[in-house]
Amino acid sequence: MAEEHPLGNRLVTQVGIMVKDIEQSVDAYSRILGVEKPPIIITDDYAQAHTSYNGEPSHAKAKLAFFNMGQVQIELIEPIGEPSTWKAHLDQRGESVHHLALVVPDTDRAVAFLAEHGMNVEQQGDYTGGRYTYIKSIPQLGVTLELLENFGD
Repeated sequence: MAEEHPLGNRLVTQVGIMVKDIEQSVDAYSRILGVEKPPIIITDDYAQAHTSYNGEPSHAKAKLAFFNMGQVQIELIEPIGEPSTWKAHLDQRGESVHHLALVVPDTDRAVAFLAEHGMNVEQQGDYTGGRYTYIKSIPQLGVTLELLENFGD
C-alpha cells in the first residue's frame, strides 16, 4: 500500500480572506450569498494559542467568522494587533484571499515536505482541538497555505 501523501487527502477545506472590518464583511457575505450570519469570534490569547510569527512569539489576535459552504469553508479574518501574517497580508495586499487550508494528519511531516520545496513556516498556533500552521508559499503558489491538524481526528 502506498504511503499517505504528507498533505493528507489534499482537499481544500477553507479559503481565508483578509478584511478590514469583519462586521461589515459578514453583513455583505451573508446578504450576497443568502446565508445566515455566523458568529464573530476572537482568537485565543498567547497563553492558550502559543502563537509564533516568523519564529518569534506574537500576541497578535484576530476576529474570525466562518461561512460553511459545503466542502469549502469561507473564513473572514480581521487582524487585531501585530505582528502577524494577518496584519502583514492586509498591509501589503489589502482585502484579498490570504490562504487555502488543508487538513493534514501530521503537521511536522507536512512542514518538512513543504520545506523541501522552499516553503517554510510563517505563523503557527494552537486552537481548541488542534494546531494551525501558515506556510510561506506565495512565491511558489501565489497564496499562503494553511495546514490544519485536528487532534483526536
